[in-house]
Amino acid sequence: MNIQSNESHLVVAPPSGDPLVVDTAGHFETALDWLSSESGPVAVDTERASGFRYRQSAYLVQLRRGDAPAVLVDPVAFDQSAFDELQSVIGSTEWILHAATQDLPSLNELGLQPERLFDTELAARLLNLPHVGLGGLLDDLLGIHLKKEHSAADWSRRPLPGDWLAYAALDVEYLDVLRTRLIELLDEQCKLSFAHEEFDAELGFTPKPAPEEPWRKTHGLSSVRTPAQLKIVRELWRERDEIARSRDLSPHRLIPDRAIIAAATTKVRNSQELLALKDFNGRAAGTQLRHWWAAVQRGRSTDEPISLRAPSTGIPGHRTWPSRHPEAHERLEALKSAATAVADEHDLPRENLVAPQALRDLAWQLDGPVDAQTVRSALVASGAREWQIQLFAPAAVHALESAGQEPN
Repeated sequence: MNIQSNESHLVVAPPSGDPLVVDTAGHFETALDWLSSESGPVAVDTERASGFRYRQSAYLVQLRRGDAPAVLVDPVAFDQSAFDELQSVIGSTEWILHAATQDLPSLNELGLQPERLFDTELAARLLNLPHVGLGGLLDDLLGIHLKKEHSAADWSRRPLPGDWLAYAALDVEYLDVLRTRLIELLDEQCKLSFAHEEFDAELGFTPKPAPEEPWRKTHGLSSVRTPAQLKIVRELWRERDEIARSRDLSPHRLIPDRAIIAAATTKVRNSQELLALKDFNGRAAGTQLRHWWAAVQRGRSTDEPISLRAPSTGIPGHRTWPSRHPEAHERLEALKSAATAVADEHDLPRENLVAPQALRDLAWQLDGPVDAQTVRSALVASGAREWQIQLFAPAAVHALESAGQEPN
């Protein structure tokens, strides 16, 4: 498959023209006119303020359709009725997104939901392309180079600088032509039907629910050795989360995880000793010191039970299988080998043929005689699509039947 384009050229401004920044009612009406008067799919993207804000809300929504310039909608400037109107204009057409599952939750929060979509990143993964990021795809397939210099910017800032707006517009400038090229490649590899099944599945995407004890995700927790220390981690994490939530700030912009670990693992007698710790720093280490010290004291005095290890749910972690569950481990290794062989045959990444968790579920659950229907039912329960089941199920049956058999 020849995907290499001519040498890339740098693009710093949208060739279709300056984007329309939509932050007034009049601009919103103009944007709706542009979107409704053009035909074809609509390119969609969002910019969030990850690392700056607590909530993963969209602070800019970029849209482009047909030959018109992009429209950049400021969600902060409008109420829900405006987005209901936008949904009525674009909801029934195909949306083109890159890495759709990153944008759909914040779009859904605004009441924006596609009936059909095309995910350019997922299409690139099914094609097993060397680069699946938007910049890499545009370089490889279209010979267009974009500077990705504002991806980690604080998009909640107002007003947004002009170069940021140009950057945001370029994120949707080429999605339509990229979609056309990817469809050609998918068709050449007989994977277009695979892609449509994947896109349909993404329409129902919902983020994973938060873990029951999210504080256990604190970086450096492995250095905490006692339940007493762990209680301090828990109370500091909760205090930081509550302050961050109330102020809509990223928790790590208050104090970093290393500050929580330092406070938990070092014996300090008062708030000033806490503040003097080398690793107890951060923008709010001093300004919110009374809150941090109160959390440390609560951690020391609480009777709320705690376990050094997170409560176990579901199947055991597969890293323990070789020693504790050797038969399940053998089945898992056989399934991995089978999945790799099928993926290589069809030029697919293994994780796109069958999810790693689905392989573990199969290996753990199917510990007796298996047949095609049993494997199919298990794959369906894991969320596998029909194309994945048709390609992988026969090899999975053979792998499970072979696991544990003595070699001739």
